[in-house]
Amino acid sequence: MESDTAFLDATAQADLVRSGDASPRELVDAAIERIERLNPRLNAVIHERFDRARAEADGDVPDGPFRGVPFVLKDLDGYSAGDPYYGGTKFLRDHDWRPERDTYLTERFRAAGLICVGRTNTPELGLVPTTEPATYGPTRNPWDTERSTGGSSGGSAAAVASGMVPIGHAGDGGGSIRIPASECGLVGLKPTRGRHSLGPEVGESWGGLVARLAVTRSVRDTAALLDAVQGEMPGDPYTAPPPARPYVDELGVDPGALRIGWRLGAPSLASDPHPDVVSAVEGAARLLESLGHRVEESSPAALDDEGFVPYFINAYNAWVARDLDRLGAAVGTPVTADDVEAGTWALAEAGRAVSATDYLAAIEYLHGFTRRVASWWADGFDLLLTATIPEPPPPLGQFSGTPDNPLVGLFRSAEIVPFTAPFNTTGQPAVSLPLHWNADGLPIGVQLVAAAGREDLLVRVASQLEAAAPWADRRPPVHA
Repeated sequence: MESDTAFLDATAQADLVRSGDASPRELVDAAIERIERLNPRLNAVIHERFDRARAEADGDVPDGPFRGVPFVLKDLDGYSAGDPYYGGTKFLRDHDWRPERDTYLTERFRAAGLICVGRTNTPELGLVPTTEPATYGPTRNPWDTERSTGGSSGGSAAAVASGMVPIGHAGDGGGSIRIPASECGLVGLKPTRGRHSLGPEVGESWGGLVARLAVTRSVRDTAALLDAVQGEMPGDPYTAPPPARPYVDELGVDPGALRIGWRLGAPSLASDPHPDVVSAVEGAARLLESLGHRVEESSPAALDDEGFVPYFINAYNAWVARDLDRLGAAVGTPVTADDVEAGTWALAEAGRAVSATDYLAAIEYLHGFTRRVASWWADGFDLLLTATIPEPPPPLGQFSGTPDNPLVGLFRSAEIVPFTAPFNTTGQPAVSLPLHWNADGLPIGVQLVAAAGREDLLVRVASQLEAAAPWADRRPPVHA
């Protein structure tokens, strides 16, 4: 069973269960075997959930689209009742904090038939675009174990890319779905703001920047999962307009001849993208053109607004300070400087100095930025094509702060996120697709961004590109 299912996507594994060719228990046992064999090299899964997964597989598995399919939950961005939830922090680990209930998203994963076999590594509070927390050590990229998997969903990305499981929960507050997807050769869609509920944990996270979904191997898995989790819950502060029809119905649909803008230069970045990244974006532009789309160099002028960074930083620091306060309230004792990494504490201290009026000024600026960016789509463009990150997967060890220089890793992080973070601010859907590998065999994703609420268009074009330049047969050196 293990060799037969390792690189089937989640839809194909669910088809085995539906046809009677495999049972949920067989799929779960095969995934556990792969984790036990590969995880010592990759450090992707940090909380095993093997016994509970087997018991759930032997029980009454919900008859959803992924009935009996094993998957992993990230150790951030959502609770799983009774399971460890540490958020990459020493603080929660030392208190062995375990939530009493699922978040709504976890409930919908379960209702879809997914069975969680473990929780995956994440940077502390998801603050950097790599997965190297001091608490659990680095997750290693199966394409090159000396390189980063990206973050903050890097543990899930390594688990999926290596074949441990076909689908992995991920969350994205500045690129944390799309960056690991790019660095590990996967599909990573950040949904529209309000597409799914963040409750009952929170109404919104980081001022509305955070969205959650998964990293997958196929566009059809992403579409089916989005169908399974989308929709509001009572008390949500806002919700995205519902889709006209299921996202899986958009697979293979001719998107027509679209007007697509593209850019090479990264917003707020002085240096040019790496030549391998330039090749990836130019290749994607040519491919889109060959498929009948009108492709031209154009992008929202607001992306180059130098005023973005100082306002964003004020808000970001305040969000980090509030995150630490929430952790302390959950455990019943305040977080101290000794409980978190130096960079996290430095951000939180800066956040505590942000006044209420300064925070509101930052939010007002970000709302104005959103309107100016969105106007480019309103003026007639359908999609924007960019790199996902400006370089190939970086080597490990570049993103950690020190007591003497706590922010050095965060400054390095700023070089990774300029293409992704703006669209967390605007709340637009964006997807990273694995369309390029460089001469060293490293994956380099490209990003497509649609207008708010247009995941349907992203699914159509992503499935068109997947058919034109398939990636399903690619295997990293470390794989099942």
